[in-house]
Amino acid sequence: MLSRAALSSSRTLVPALGALGSRQKHSLPDLPYDYGALEPHINAQIMQLHHSKHHATYVNNLNVLEERYREALEKGDVTTQVALQPGLKFNGGGHINHSIFWTNLSPKGGGEPKGELLEAIKRDFGSFDKFKEKLTTVSVGVQGSGWGWLGFNKEQGRLQIAACFNQDPLEGTTGLIPLLGIDVWEHAYYLQYKNVRPDYLKAIWNVINWENVTERYMACKKGATVWESY
Repeated sequence: MLSRAALSSSRTLVPALGALGSRQKHSLPDLPYDYGALEPHINAQIMQLHHSKHHATYVNNLNVLEERYREALEKGDVTTQVALQPGLKFNGGGHINHSIFWTNLSPKGGGEPKGELLEAIKRDFGSFDKFKEKLTTVSVGVQGSGWGWLGFNKEQGRLQIAACFNQDPLEGTTGLIPLLGIDVWEHAYYLQYKNVRPDYLKAIWNVINWENVTERYMACKKGATVWESY
């Protein structure tokens, strides 16, 4: 017979599992622009494959893995829960990273940020050009696949540049809140720039959506979060 404590725990657990089972599945977000809108800097073929194939795969895999994880939770199968975590991190990170990435880009982007974000960049990196050079260098230097990031260190109240490998999500692995992400997986540029990653990184600055990056920065300063539709 279950003890009173066990009964209480089971009553708490069942609704939680029910909520997990009934949550909506993740979905591929629509782009806020056409596939060809970022040309000539990123061509339409890359954007279509990147969004409708690569990102969609992360979303589909994440939904499958979450369902399997829910089943393992219900069964108390800790071994399976542990075994699923690398896949959840990879596909969940891929979904999070790309959902941010699409909004970080705009056909009306480029140039420099304004206002408080620009002042913060100057404060933490010396100048916008030095910041741009540092993030480019970090992104070029990612071995294999990964991301270059501008993040917000909420403990220090300062901007910070970091690199993440594969699809590791910035906040989940470093604690930094993502403001600007640059995808340096080859599928983000190879069809146009071949294996010359520096050329891709030079071009991408022409489509950076500084309004979006500024919105994220201002939300961090206010202690809020820019939520994505994950």
